Amino acid sequence: MDIINIPTYLTLLRVVMVPFFTVMFYLPVRWAPMICTIMFFVAAVTDWFDGFLARRWKQTTSFGKFLDPVADKVMIVAALVLIAEHFHTWWVTLPASIIIIREVIILALREWVAAIGSRNGIGVLWISKIKTFVQMLALTALLWSSDEWIVIIGIVALYVSVLLTFWSMCLYLYIVRYDLFNY
Repeated sequence: MDIINIPTYLTLLRVVMVPFFTVMFYLPVRWAPMICTIMFFVAAVTDWFDGFLARRWKQTTSFGKFLDPVADKVMIVAALVLIAEHFHTWWVTLPASIIIIREVIILALREWVAAIGSRNGIGVLWISKIKTFVQMLALTALLWSSDEWIVIIGIVALYVSVLLTFWSMCLYLYIVRYDLFNY
């Protein structure tokens, strides 16, 4: 099976789009936030679509399994940094920081579990899929921030995603608890 296939190209596209939506975010034109948001949304859709295609076409690869969560984190962290800088207030920066910290912890935990050869591999939990969806919703709204209601929806979704972020982290830690304390 090829390492690079259409689902993997979609994942790579998600990574490649990050600098483009970042630049678009800062362009001093009226339509820049809308284009930035559309680019982010397209990248977010590829997050779902690449996995769907890989499973449907039986094109899952080790490289794709590695790259997909990395691409997700790169995209989410970049958007979180943009909104934290844009709103420049603790009530956006704090949840953004919590989400980023959790993502780093879980990535490190996955690496550690793989390194010790644990049977308790960390697969994707259903709560993590919901968390990612809510994060994408929050970030889409906050990148766009076209009016007060969109911002309110984005902030509420951001805080819901923080709760889901913490919950999913606790579940992952619970799954590997024996490896953590018995290694």
